[in-house]
Amino acid sequence: MKKDLHPSEYRPVVFKDMSNGDMFLSRSTCRATETIEFEGETYPLVKLEISNTSHPFYTGKYKLVDTAGRVDKFMNRYGNRFKK
Repeated sequence: MKKDLHPSEYRPVVFKDMSNGDMFLSRSTCRATETIEFEGETYPLVKLEISNTSHPFYTGKYKLVDTAGRVDKFMNRYGNRFKK
């Protein structure tokens, strides 16, 4: 492994999802002005607006776009022009 590959500020940081309050610990170089007690230790805190625990795609609360209907509409209108 190369020497000095990671920055010197690479440290454990707690990320907190502000929309639902979930927190997780990871390593990062993000600058943080606040700290938080997490699992008995004090870590720098980075606040997130959205994470995988609150994003509609991961929670299954997103709307499906009707792309098949759009394709059928296009094919009915323009798709048969070059067929002989």
